[in-house]
Amino acid sequence: MRFVRELTSWLSGGADPDSFPYRPVTAEFHRTGKHFVGKGLLALLDETRAHVAARATGAGPVDAGPVRLLRDFLDVALDKWDGRYDYRSYLALRLLGLPCGDGDGDGDGGGGGGAMAERAAARQGRDRLLVHLVADALAFELAAAAGTTELLPEQRPGPALVAKRHRLGVRAVSPALSRLGLTVDDSQPAAAAAALHALAAADRSAAEERALRLSMLPVYLSHDEYLFIRVLQAYECVFAGLADELRATIDAIDAGRAVAAAERVGYARDQLASAAPLFSLLASMQPESFRTFRAYTEGASAIQSRSYKLMESLCRTPEGSRLDSAAYRSVPELRDRVRAGGPSVDAALRAAVRDGRLAGADRALVELRMREFAATVLHWRRTHHRLAVRMLGERPGTGYTEGTPYLAEVRAIPVFTAVAADPDPAAPSEPSGGCPE
Repeated sequence: MRFVRELTSWLSGGADPDSFPYRPVTAEFHRTGKHFVGKGLLALLDETRAHVAARATGAGPVDAGPVRLLRDFLDVALDKWDGRYDYRSYLALRLLGLPCGDGDGDGDGGGGGGAMAERAAARQGRDRLLVHLVADALAFELAAAAGTTELLPEQRPGPALVAKRHRLGVRAVSPALSRLGLTVDDSQPAAAAAALHALAAADRSAAEERALRLSMLPVYLSHDEYLFIRVLQAYECVFAGLADELRATIDAIDAGRAVAAAERVGYARDQLASAAPLFSLLASMQPESFRTFRAYTEGASAIQSRSYKLMESLCRTPEGSRLDSAAYRSVPELRDRVRAGGPSVDAALRAAVRDGRLAGADRALVELRMREFAATVLHWRRTHHRLAVRMLGERPGTGYTEGTPYLAEVRAIPVFTAVAADPDPAAPSEPSGGCPE
């Protein structure tokens, strides 16, 4: 097989990380699905990892990037081989530059006026990644419909469903496109999807393109798993951005800068609200396709999402029972940080009010934005629960976790306790199926 020949040649020829044969290796993963990759390839990749580890010990600035990329790819490719497959490795978050724990940075964290450039760059980076992920999902739909790809050939959707995905995908990234100064004519779904793909491809660097390609290692051959992975990656991007905004909100409240605090938490609200069409896109999955590939996702559950729980814990310190749940046990470093007294918007507001740093109209403005954000989070949770019920019924969740009963239990947990949530904000209309159209 080509991957054996090229990997063996690479290993015997100096094992330069920059020339690793990614294409034949990923082609083999795509041919069978990660769950069914042969032990021969996995053993060769395990040998490769040993070479990478030895090289990384003395890696300098010239080769640190290629070494890191290969190391991160192997972590994703070998997760099942190692017995450490989980939600974060399934989504290849580190390859996309998204936080997944184990020493990851905590985002921009800046809220001061001197950090305006960093803030703008961080927001733009999130928007770009969101657009790239959704555009790639739609490009796959286009290629499959045109018969120009053999990737994930099982359970292809029909033309009407593909057109719906094009429309929903373009809608999901329209706010991000607008913030980036870009636009797509959405009058014709397929043409809009193609235009979006062209815009995103022109915007990506070669390194970003490679990372995007390597971050797609489905477990099986069902067509809809491509959409599933990209939408979940997109939501991880959104929640990582929310965590950045909430950290900056805490800094601004601590400094008595009410307008800055209100702007940051208001931006977080807008980000989550504008991402609602991602649920519509995910709801276009064919339930039978989802039930097919989810049989091979045991060990990977969305309750392991670090970014979501980081966002939740930055809003307020979770109760002991929540910290003892499977969700927080899956992110022990974050759990330890919370237990050690990590900051939260809730605690910052209470302290600022108590110390007289936030009062009158300033306090009212910050509290209003907090209530609006809380209402948007609660709406997101309810929609998530409805979608899970539609796809799973009473079956366990992805990875055979508690599934819909768990989501029903946590959907009403207060986002803040220092302020009460407003009623559900104006949200996309929802059909009787329970998920946004």
